[in-house]
Amino acid sequence: MRQLFKRKPIAELLVSELETPQSLKRVLGAGDLIMLAIGAVIGAGIFGAIGTAAAGQYDAAGNMVRAGAGPALVFSFLLLGVCCALAGLCYAELAAMIPQAGSAYAYSYATLGEVVAWIIGWDLILEYAVGNVAVAISWGDYFKSLLNGFGVHLPDWITTGYRTALLSPDPKIHGLLDSAPHLAGIPMLVNLPAFLIVGLITWLLLLGVRESARTNNVLVVIKLLVLALFIVAGLTHINPENFTPFAPNGFRGIHQGAAIVFFAYIGFDAISTAAEETKNPQRNLPIGILGGLAICTFIYVIVGAVLTGMVKYTDLGVADPLAKALEVAGYRTVGWIVALGAIVSMSAVLLVFQYGQPRIFFAMARDGLLPPWAAKISANRRVPYITTIVTGAFVALWALIGDANETYNLTNIGTLFAFALVSAGVLVLRYTEPGRPRPFKVAWVWVVAPLSVVLCVYVMFGLPGETWIRFAVWLAIGLALYVGYGFKHSKIRQRERP
Repeated sequence: MRQLFKRKPIAELLVSELETPQSLKRVLGAGDLIMLAIGAVIGAGIFGAIGTAAAGQYDAAGNMVRAGAGPALVFSFLLLGVCCALAGLCYAELAAMIPQAGSAYAYSYATLGEVVAWIIGWDLILEYAVGNVAVAISWGDYFKSLLNGFGVHLPDWITTGYRTALLSPDPKIHGLLDSAPHLAGIPMLVNLPAFLIVGLITWLLLLGVRESARTNNVLVVIKLLVLALFIVAGLTHINPENFTPFAPNGFRGIHQGAAIVFFAYIGFDAISTAAEETKNPQRNLPIGILGGLAICTFIYVIVGAVLTGMVKYTDLGVADPLAKALEVAGYRTVGWIVALGAIVSMSAVLLVFQYGQPRIFFAMARDGLLPPWAAKISANRRVPYITTIVTGAFVALWALIGDANETYNLTNIGTLFAFALVSAGVLVLRYTEPGRPRPFKVAWVWVVAPLSVVLCVYVMFGLPGETWIRFAVWLAIGLALYVGYGFKHSKIRQRERP
């Protein structure tokens, strides 16, 4: 048991780019990190999942799976803002102490031990991969809406994944299982736009982190301008009657609405994967994590209030709720602009998530828990190119046939689990190494960190039972891989062997 929970000394985690050819290049400042946070957080959640969070989620038979928050959606965002702010403070303390690629994986290795680090690393792989599948599918929906606005109509069978048609409550979409072309009795239902955008983002990431950050900054500016346009246009078409009933499903709806849209808030977790590529990380990481989170929460509350004031919450359970609201208000041209903004916005989310996942693989492989090929970086670009290609191919293929709604839940439970463990890790390190220098220190840590754990677990219980089962299966597969490979090849354990 002591071997399983062996901790990696923090001194070994403090890697600079001058110490080893296997470390990454520090080029990002605080402003880049805030823009990365906005790029990751303001995306599929605000342009897609926000409608489901308000209206609720239904199965193919029309039965309610999860209650919607209605106009009380703004309280769902505030609940999430508090939950993520507490976790963000804990992330900021550990990120400033351990500025290494790997995010919660690296923090858990230093505080809770190797087996917990493996579990959280395996969990983060699920979080980023599944999250990007959902974003890519939502991107494809908005891309299709944009083309429709210009009179270009792609065949449904190349813009709808097989799982989407199988699980959809819409008879028209579900009917594609019969009407689509068949090959050997199998319906040829693929989401080609989702597949292609992931391929494009993967190519961009291979160019280097500086180029990726500049692209993200441009995309973020565009998305903020589009959201400002939506707010200005929407404020002129607020109908007070749409705010009644304000909380149609009571606190249950607020709770489950928060669980649905929590997917939107995982961006600041992705920021911590950039620790090893950040200049002066002790200062810039806390600014990027907490500053980005505050800005994004404010934007979500404003957009949620305007959206539910424009359209009755029961009509928002669509793939493109912002464009739908503008169309109902008569702003068809503005709706096209918002659809374009959604495409740009979710491209930024894909960029940040696809940036984060290969670095989790990279950090785990550098510690010996995954095969050595996953720790290779390109000599000129200084990026983990093999894992970038592998994760890009995996996400693209899943997005080709997957369904967004079932992937939202898996992403949410994985993220909340990571937040809870990081918060617990802060307490463990305060107890085991109280004298270690902390560039950023959480005030009232014995209140903040436990409350963060409790809130994360509470939001997790708002997710359906099948999500818990799938999550347990994923962790079981991960533990089997750890026993079969990671435990034997761990570098920290190999150094102690004769």
